[in-house]
Amino acid sequence: MNKQNLMHVMKAACLTLLVNTTLCPTVSASAKEVAPENQKVTFNTPGAGNPILPGYFADPTIKKFGDTYYIYATTDGIKLASGQPTVWMSKDFVNWYNYPLHIQIPEGLNNCWAPDVVHAQDGKYYYYMGNCERGCNIYGYVSDSPIGPFVPLNDGKAVIPAGVPKEGFPSLDAQMLVDDDGSVYSYFGTWCTSFGGMGFAQIDPKDMHTLLKTSLIPIAQVPQAFEAAYPIKRNGKYFLMYSSGDCRLSSYAVRYSVSDKPEGPFTPGKNSPILVTNEDGTVDGPGHHSILKEGNDYTIVYHRHDNPHSTNGEFRQVCADPLVFSDSLTMEKVNPTHSGMNLSRQTQNLPTNLAYKAKVSADSYYHLISTPTRYEKSGSNYKYAPENAVDDNNGTLWKAKNSNLPQSLVVDLGTKRRIRRVMTQFEYPTYYYQYKLEVSADSIHWKLFCDQTKNRRCGCPMIDDNDLSARYVRLTITGTQKSGMLPAVWNLKVYDRLFDVPSFKNSESTEEPGAKSTQSMLVDFNMDTFKEGASITNVPNKGTLGGYFATIGQSVATTIKGVKAARLDGKSFFLLSKKAPASLDWNSPFTASVWVYNPTVETGECLMAWTSRENMMQSSYAALMYGTGNFGAVAHGDGAVDMAYKEVPAKDCWHHIVVTFDGSQENVYVDGRLNVQTPISLFVQSGNIQIGASGMNGENFTGFIASARLYDKAMSQAEVQKLMNTTNPGK
Repeated sequence: MNKQNLMHVMKAACLTLLVNTTLCPTVSASAKEVAPENQKVTFNTPGAGNPILPGYFADPTIKKFGDTYYIYATTDGIKLASGQPTVWMSKDFVNWYNYPLHIQIPEGLNNCWAPDVVHAQDGKYYYYMGNCERGCNIYGYVSDSPIGPFVPLNDGKAVIPAGVPKEGFPSLDAQMLVDDDGSVYSYFGTWCTSFGGMGFAQIDPKDMHTLLKTSLIPIAQVPQAFEAAYPIKRNGKYFLMYSSGDCRLSSYAVRYSVSDKPEGPFTPGKNSPILVTNEDGTVDGPGHHSILKEGNDYTIVYHRHDNPHSTNGEFRQVCADPLVFSDSLTMEKVNPTHSGMNLSRQTQNLPTNLAYKAKVSADSYYHLISTPTRYEKSGSNYKYAPENAVDDNNGTLWKAKNSNLPQSLVVDLGTKRRIRRVMTQFEYPTYYYQYKLEVSADSIHWKLFCDQTKNRRCGCPMIDDNDLSARYVRLTITGTQKSGMLPAVWNLKVYDRLFDVPSFKNSESTEEPGAKSTQSMLVDFNMDTFKEGASITNVPNKGTLGGYFATIGQSVATTIKGVKAARLDGKSFFLLSKKAPASLDWNSPFTASVWVYNPTVETGECLMAWTSRENMMQSSYAALMYGTGNFGAVAHGDGAVDMAYKEVPAKDCWHHIVVTFDGSQENVYVDGRLNVQTPISLFVQSGNIQIGASGMNGENFTGFIASARLYDKAMSQAEVQKLMNTTNPGK
């Protein structure tokens, strides 16, 4: 988990969905078309076995209860890994089904990080997870089923609170070990290098939350430990595995130590680190793992970054590879592959995915071209092409060019086939998509296969059944749960017969679909009509949003270097009488532009803000800035994703400063030239529109603003240059 830059201002409770708890998948769902063994499998090879899950998930805990595999993980890719807690289930370790968990997370908390589940001696299932919003604490829950619903242990109070086993120690990433005699031990901690070691606790198996004993395993026994403890016992030896480095970067890696006793002392293991970033960087930052033992075979299940490596390092995906012991004390180095592994070997008499490697086209696709970042050191030049949706690879994605709806994907099966089932794996399993599926014999005349244009159920895969014959299958995405979500699909699969799938059905969301962009200029703030020296009390908004800007504090119309502008003194600013619309929520595209004159360049002064700071976490805030420092250009609520100017605009002259965001990348232009850019996804909530202030003390602007505009659409560089020329106040 990334805990390096945590926010402590979160107020909203995490949304959980109540679901039917019946689970009875009886056979494997479909054969996975894997690449030939003699073919080198790269991250984008069709049929690649890793990642094993279609979506952004991290910190995986793998369990097998009965004949079913379960993966509990942090739901990643959503503001500081704060997505809905879920479980993935599979009978064959190939075909996985996602189910939202019902967990009573303490009010006011959002994160449900690094879960572990123990099937205890009393027959119940105990779920443990961490959260760092009120100090780093570990909470516990219990259920009669591995998929819940889970109710709190210890009256909802932390099972392992912050400060155990030493003052200030952050409790997180708990993993449990049930010993041969029934004793229960927990290993935990984060920032372990800063606190001198890793946490250890013995837990009373009678209630699974009372701490019988706690201690600190010294850092010398677990060198470079940062977080993500994972204990296993093998042939009487206790292996304590853990992750070192920064989980957002390539330095993340898995190490281990060995002891004769559960509490230690531990001796650093040979070959550490045993799991690291591969040579070409396509397995980047592997770590925070768990271990599956079946017979004498071991599998390490871990997360790695997506390809291309997304912003802030929190778009991680789950992979699995063999783990080998060379003797009683030694783990061999893990070879992190893209091919993965087929644990079940159940490849006979399974339906064939008719869409696999079929011809495919789309209304559009996103081509990411980006300069180097700390997360993608060589930069990006990557096409989220339509072919990615039919390659049966959970690491490749078709993504539309923008969030404009509707958008379609058409698969050509090559010949007319009977179509009984279509399974669609959308980019975000925990948010609903609205769509329809149509089929055609000639790609001209279409029949409706299913209508999900009113759908409000999330799920992965989405399963739609009918019985029609056709050559072409068309998926049209018409709506998304969150504003600005780009139409995107990991895999679309087509079958000519039905087969058993889980019987549960995820509950409907009460949330309305996300708002669509109006593609308009919402705000037009201009000083042209004000007289020199006049006190500014309010400024009409000439944009489509309407309303007026009230002056907070004092501002005077002033001419500087031939341009009329509002003078701001570092206390005054302008507040629009209307709030930003829903078309600026979440990941919606936007463009903000300001003509500005800055006498002194300070640290991060705000030119314009339009999003709320409430429940602010990483990537959940956006404001255009002018200054030095990490958030000198754009503030996003965390140093990991804030944007600094590559070259800070010079003081004592007029500049046209623009930030524009298209749903996948943010670009900042100064005087029509690209200054800095970064791939990013946003999770904002629209709020007050302010010019000259962010809402945070110390970030008010001191200088002169001639005009400002705000659009709920993205702009190209040519459009930015045209905007600069048409709005130049010095003409």
